[in-house]
Amino acid sequence: MKWLFVIGLALSPISVSAQDISGSGRAMDGDSLSMAGIAIRLHGVDAPELNQTCAREGQSWACGKESSAKLAQLVSGAELRCEQRDVDDYARIVAICTARQVDLGQAMVEAGLAVALPHFSDRYLSAEARAKALRLGIWASEFQQPADYRAANPRAHRPKPQASAVRRPTASSAPSGVYYRNCNAAWAAGAAPLYRGQPGYRPEMDGDGDGVACEPFRRR
Repeated sequence: MKWLFVIGLALSPISVSAQDISGSGRAMDGDSLSMAGIAIRLHGVDAPELNQTCAREGQSWACGKESSAKLAQLVSGAELRCEQRDVDDYARIVAICTARQVDLGQAMVEAGLAVALPHFSDRYLSAEARAKALRLGIWASEFQQPADYRAANPRAHRPKPQASAVRRPTASSAPSGVYYRNCNAAWAAGAAPLYRGQPGYRPEMDGDGDGVACEPFRRR
């Protein structure tokens, strides 16, 4: 099912279709980008969080900042092309992105500055194996898996919802003025999850107050 991206008509260097986004962008951390305010999460990889540190040769190493700097270097001045694969629970577009014909996820994993996520894709497993064998980046350090780090620091590393950037398809979105008695009703109507500002969203249905109501099991 395709997604409809709702973005403003302000002047922007990007172009958006139902499945592809292209244009300039900037790194937000080691595995996410912003393209004219649209949040993009790289598919199949997970990088250390921006403020995460690792231990290397007995010293604290700002692995999260180095990961972010690497992605920033890869995208600087480049035309980005992102192919959507999913939308995550924070309404960020999950995509495979390239810059100068280089797969950004592949480059980050090969540099040892991101881990592969085999439960989402096996695309980067060989790159991770090479980085491990060469002890590149985090593989030459003691580090906590990014997902474990986020679990231990949930409030500090929760992305802001992007409700204004991504919407459910119009065919299954609730019509204006609709009211869902509960999340079961929203799911039965094919409209869930509901994002803040979307017809049918009510704060009472948003248990954790993150702007996404009736969300499924959280994943990243």
